[in-house]
Amino acid sequence: MLVVAERQPSLVQAARAGNPDAWEALFHRYQLPLYVYLVELVHDRQTSLDLVQETFVNAARHLDTLRADDKFGSWLFSIAHQKWLQYARKRRLETVSLDDGMLEIPDADATTPETWLLRQEQAASFLALLQRLPAAHRAVLLLHFVEDFSLHDIARITGTPVGTVKSRLHYAKQTLRKLIEDQP
Repeated sequence: MLVVAERQPSLVQAARAGNPDAWEALFHRYQLPLYVYLVELVHDRQTSLDLVQETFVNAARHLDTLRADDKFGSWLFSIAHQKWLQYARKRRLETVSLDDGMLEIPDADATTPETWLLRQEQAASFLALLQRLPAAHRAVLLLHFVEDFSLHDIARITGTPVGTVKSRLHYAKQTLRKLIEDQP
């Protein structure tokens, strides 16, 4: 007799059904990537944490509007992106100074304190250059290279056409390259 195993519901389906363990698993899976994305845009840790929390609250309220469970990650980043845009509009945030305390991430490959310090200085320099990009270009770069989203996912997250995403990514890389070359 052939027994067909019943498919386990996805975490998204379980969360939609009100399973708190599923919500907790989704939260643990996405909280850090969302936080990293938002802190790079906002440059305030507490505000970034607040925006992550608001993102999950919105996601819980509107989970029934998600059409494809496998797109939960890009949908969640889309909500976070909209929360950031709302925050930026309120604060008229276009450029923000870099918080020096954010770069205290030890490098496992650093063999000496001098090497670690040099890498920290390079990272700080790069992040300072990144801050000189327009916010829309910075967001596309972060979503593509840090969060590893496809161009189509970034278009969905930012609410812009794929062609606009490609253009922003191109100009962001071009501007960043020029800024790096112009450094002393």
